[in-house]
Order: sequence, then structure tokens, then C-alpha cells
Amino acid sequence: MAAARHLGVGLQDIEEAFDIDRRTAQRMTRALETLFPGVETRQDEARRKFWKIRGSDARLMLSQGIRDSELAAVELAIRRAERDGASNEVKALESLRDRLLACMPGTHARRAETDAEAVLEAHGFASRPGPRVRTDPRILATIAEALKAPNRLTITYAGERDNGPRDRLVEPYGLLLGIRRYLVAREQGGDARLRHFRLDRIGAARLEPQSFQRDPGFDLDTHAACAFGSFHAEAEFGEVAWRFAPSAAPVAREFVFHPLQEMTEELDGALTVRFHASGWLEMAWHLYQWGDRVEVLAPEGLRALVASYQRSDFPALP
Repeated sequence: MAAARHLGVGLQDIEEAFDIDRRTAQRMTRALETLFPGVETRQDEARRKFWKIRGSDARLMLSQGIRDSELAAVELAIRRAERDGASNEVKALESLRDRLLACMPGTHARRAETDAEAVLEAHGFASRPGPRVRTDPRILATIAEALKAPNRLTITYAGERDNGPRDRLVEPYGLLLGIRRYLVAREQGGDARLRHFRLDRIGAARLEPQSFQRDPGFDLDTHAACAFGSFHAEAEFGEVAWRFAPSAAPVAREFVFHPLQEMTEELDGALTVRFHASGWLEMAWHLYQWGDRVEVLAPEGLRALVASYQRSDFPALP
């Protein structure tokens, strides 16, 4: 922590990371100063003290290598990224894995690789099951380059109302990865609103040399929170309230249905979940899995959408 963080590590960081009190954290910093005489200390504007270890002094720690569980976690992330078609993440994670192994002595590296394989085999879930929409990895790679710059992007896109694919010049802002994957972008020559382009409908993508200035007020997480899944509909945005029956409440309590959700425990053991979002169809797809053990309190449009599709014979909850 002291080597990896730009400012170094403070007492509060140590307390939170190791779940200890202030006096124990102070003893740890004294031990740090004893082990690394060259440790640098500094204070921020609030007069909080930080301890920083230079990269050259951190070689002692790096020589300990990578643990089998850590390598297994990286391998699992690589396989999940492969499963999701995230080719850029696959390359980056593979590069990280190879650099970590290259820093280790040969015998340690071989043992870590062997142990990591055993961990993966024991887990048995190296990839996420379930249906997914295919996406051309070359298109994803081009979009990733445009997002990093950022540069304008020409996409060949077949919209739902288009007679056929046509080229669109867009300014990309981000990706929404849900049941469907969407590129969030502003189309040149349009009404300047951010629109969502389904990745499976993009036939080709070309990186343009022109860069652009992103709206500094845009935040992808805030934008994503306007919807339940990846589909946004401004006309549907509003309060959503679901009441889970007492028999389903323990399971529902473990779900994060929305990043800004509020949960209320009812006197009869039921659980009410409230949040603000749009995307009634994706909500209906999810609610179907709960059978008749969830009631839509709001909005009325969603309530009508699921009214005739709540079964009582599902043997299990999601």
C-alpha cells in the first residue's frame, strides 16, 4: 500500500484495511520505518501524515512473488472477459499476468501457476454461464481506442427504423454492458442528445483522426443509474417500488437491484425496494423470475405489464 499509492498510506487507510485501532496502526507505521529506513513521510493540507516507500525500496516486497489465489483471480478475470467478448480487457489482463510472473524466480512462478490451476479446477466456474449477444472483437477494440483518446468514430449502424445500415459519425462517451450492450454516444448532425447504439447492430467501426471535447458534466455511472438495465427510456423514468413477500424477502435482501435503492422491512416480514429508473421491459424480464412472490407497487405501467405473468409454480427463486 505504501509503495503503490501516490501519496503513500495514512493511519486511516491502515485502520480500514486491517480493521484495527489507531494505536495498532501507529505501531505498524513504526515497524514500517524500522524495516525501510528510507521511507518518506509527508502531510496533506489537513495535516494528516502519510508514509511512502520508493519503488526501488519495494523490491523486497515484490520478491515475495504472487500468491496462487491472486494468480487464480487474474486467470478467472481473463476467462470471464473472454466469455464476455471483452478482447481489450483480455489482452490487458494477460499482459499484467505475464509481467507479474516475469518478476518472480522461476521455481516460485512454476509453483504459483500449478497451484493456481488447482484453485481454478476446484472452483469450477472460470466463466459466466448463460446467453449473451455476440459482438465482433475488432469493433470493440476500435470503440475502446476511440473512448481512450477520445476520438470521433464512424459506425455502420442499422437502426430499428432504418431501411438498411448507414454510416453515422459519433462522439463516444462509454459502454453499457447489460443483457444488451450499448454504445453511449452523441451523433454529429443530430439534436446533440446522447443516444444508445446496440453493439450487435454495429456492422463496422472506423476510428477518425479528429478528437473532441467530452462534456465535463457527464458521468457514466450516473447516466447508467437512470435505467434498471442497459435500456434507457426518458418517458418511463420515475419511482419504482416492489414488495417482496415474506418468503422471498431473505433472497431479495441479498440483491442490489439498483445502485441507489432503498429497502424497507415491513412488519409482516415482507421487503419493499424503491429506486428511480426507467426500462420497464428489462424490469419485467427480471420480475418474471420471482413468480407471484413480488408485487409491483409503482409505476402503474410496469404493474400492468407484469399483471398476467406471475406464476406460482416456480421451484426456486433467482
